[in-house]
Amino acid sequence: MPFSIKLGGDGPVSARLVCGFLACDAQPYNPLLDNLPPVITAGDARGGQTPWLGQFIRLATMESADQRAGGETVLAKLSELMFIEVVRRHLETLPPDRAGWLAGLRDPFVGKALSLMHASPARDWTIEALAKDVALSRSVLAERFADLVGMPPMTYLARWRMQIASGLPRDGTTNIATVAAEIGYGSEAAFSRAFKKMVGVPPSAWRRRGVV
Repeated sequence: MPFSIKLGGDGPVSARLVCGFLACDAQPYNPLLDNLPPVITAGDARGGQTPWLGQFIRLATMESADQRAGGETVLAKLSELMFIEVVRRHLETLPPDRAGWLAGLRDPFVGKALSLMHASPARDWTIEALAKDVALSRSVLAERFADLVGMPPMTYLARWRMQIASGLPRDGTTNIATVAAEIGYGSEAAFSRAFKKMVGVPPSAWRRRGVV
């Protein structure tokens, strides 16, 4: 690379493509990936690039070409920033009546509830405590959350805990009891039962399989 592809006539019109990828865990539950469309086009109202995104692409292209020390780390961080910017732009273009996890993030009450659970997944959350922290009644939050996200808050919390846990057991130096405590389970047995019920296999089997 770079390489050229000629299509059509011999006119002066050309396009330059900069390709890359960003990987993350999809299993057992990744609400972001589950709610993104197959293709996202990021641009402003005039069809051009967003200012930040254009700068990130230029920096990434320069970093890739220069091959300086630490370049892989810089490219990894730039990829994350570009991904965040693209998702932000996508979120801003969602119709007001759109449901789903991304729409829940945009809602001031459901978004705050999601943020609280993500920030403190090990906390002994109840729907009452969550409703109090977001300044809504229990029934209104439960209904609003289910309408947008597609499930009750406590069900979402259980799934999110399993997503966190699924990345921890693959480290052979971390025992399952420690993982259980880090995501809010009082015992290894309770965590193992919940993990197997939601993921389909016990944590020990998940670690041996090295599922990504």
